[in-house]
Amino acid sequence: MPNRWLLGARLRTLPAAIVPVAVGTATVSTPVIAWRAVAALVVAVAIQVGTNYANDYSDGIRGTDTVRSGPPRLVGSGLAAPAMVRRAALLSFAVAGVFGLALAIAVSPWLLVVGAVSFAAGWLYTGGPRPYGYIGLGEVFVFVFFGLVATVGSAYVQTSSISGVAVLAAVPVGLLAVALLVTNNLRDIPGDTQSGKTTLAVRLGDPLTRRLYVGCLAAAALCVPVIAAVGHAPFALVGLAAFALAAAPVSIVLRGAKGPGLIPVLVATGRVQLAFGALLSLGLIL
Repeated sequence: MPNRWLLGARLRTLPAAIVPVAVGTATVSTPVIAWRAVAALVVAVAIQVGTNYANDYSDGIRGTDTVRSGPPRLVGSGLAAPAMVRRAALLSFAVAGVFGLALAIAVSPWLLVVGAVSFAAGWLYTGGPRPYGYIGLGEVFVFVFFGLVATVGSAYVQTSSISGVAVLAAVPVGLLAVALLVTNNLRDIPGDTQSGKTTLAVRLGDPLTRRLYVGCLAAAALCVPVIAAVGHAPFALVGLAAFALAAAPVSIVLRGAKGPGLIPVLVATGRVQLAFGALLSLGLIL
């Protein structure tokens, strides 16, 4: 088994943190301030990892991770004590806080508010008395924070302004992050139903959740020509090439794969995210 802390960090989810920073930074027309881009990346990755540990901790102590078809979780599988996983989450958020504070000092104190809300959203996804991830709002969180906030925020720390291109580019970035979560929740419908975790996938049911996955990918692709037109960046159309990688996971989803059979879809969706982020960023820069 790989290192338990790397397992708990869920490295396969990190494209959701890396891509918005790359795309948001690429929308900037002024020279990029390198240290701010690096700091934004550290903040995004640390929040993602912290949220993953917090999710592991909260699900574990609630007992909702005892029935699952995906990779084992630290607390639910007894690989680490709950207190240790909680500390790992808080440490990750602390790292994000340090780099976020540096950005706030350099750019705007309002970033402290954005950071605090992001930390709270990451913890309360499955933590607190009424976790919103248990009532079907997880996809909203992912779209807002790993789409809009992370992408637009990465552009904002460079220019201290919000551009229409950054907002538009944030939409497909958020949709691809949502697709990743939808796949995860589709896989976990049986276990989540049994444990009382009412995710959006549980609410929609299996057939509609599969359509939602495909819809997220299709909508993300449709956004690319709009970004190219509004941003006067015709080379941004190269981002469409990333969706060639979506053919295989879409086929698996539509064929009705379940449980562990959906794990390759998670991996492939992450590849689509990374390819899209790289190609769209390159197109925007050109």
